[in-house]
Amino acid sequence: MNKRLLLRAIALIAPLLVLSNSVHAANKLKVVASFSILGDMARQVGGDRVEVSTLVGANGDTHVFQPAPGHVKIVAAANVLIINGLGFEGWISRLEKSAGFKGAVVVATTGIAPHQMEEEENGKQQKVIDPHAWQSLANGKIYVRNIRDALIAADPFGKATYEANANKFLSDIDRLDAEVKANVAKLPSDRRRVITSHDAFGYFATSYGLEFIAPQGVNTESEASAKDVASIIRQIKTQKIPAIFLENISDHRLLDQIARETSAKVGGTLYSDALSDSSGPAATYLDMFRHNTRTLMAALSS
Repeated sequence: MNKRLLLRAIALIAPLLVLSNSVHAANKLKVVASFSILGDMARQVGGDRVEVSTLVGANGDTHVFQPAPGHVKIVAAANVLIINGLGFEGWISRLEKSAGFKGAVVVATTGIAPHQMEEEENGKQQKVIDPHAWQSLANGKIYVRNIRDALIAADPFGKATYEANANKFLSDIDRLDAEVKANVAKLPSDRRRVITSHDAFGYFATSYGLEFIAPQGVNTESEASAKDVASIIRQIKTQKIPAIFLENISDHRLLDQIARETSAKVGGTLYSDALSDSSGPAATYLDMFRHNTRTLMAALSS
């Protein structure tokens, strides 16, 4: 083929390639995740076959989130909506209704045995379902399988891709789960109690043998009373709790006060209900677990 014919062929093919890429982008499955951890899981499983939008972004607090008109448009255009369930997104039903959503709703916690936790309501302690099930990597595998199956149901032609991506993700989770258990096993029993600013680590505690104590309940809008703070301070001193930890969605002032009045040190920031932004240490679900484990171990081992 001479040079002139080659250039003509390229000129004819190039628009077709652009059109093909445009069609592929237009045909991507539109997936909306309620918060950043689910958004990462959807991207890991969906790969380049999905276009993922996240309603509550990095460092955001899903408990207090208020949807805006822009979120209504995002949900209205989606094929699949992935939510945590277990009462975590109290605003989701209203958003679905406002958006007239007709796609598939995936409850990522389906099949998980939920824990209970105590929450104060009108001055009384009551038992409620703990929604933070992703804080166990064993539960994380259930999330991944539920997301995989939902994407396959919505896009059967992508089955092989979704299964391959999910299998890799599940293998990575297994390896990290073993690593976390091995690290925590090195801690003596008297170094396994910590204070956090938000009661979000119940599943982590059960799975890995740590005790998390929170001066606040699940509602991050509430403030601990002076009585609660005094009780926590007494507990830290009596049980010689070695470290307290901030969280990326919580106000640090309460724990700063507790640290000043006890011998416990501030061990760092844990990521509970949200990932960090892309430049942070917890930009993915697995990065979040690695960061939290390393932060806990560094404080509790010293």
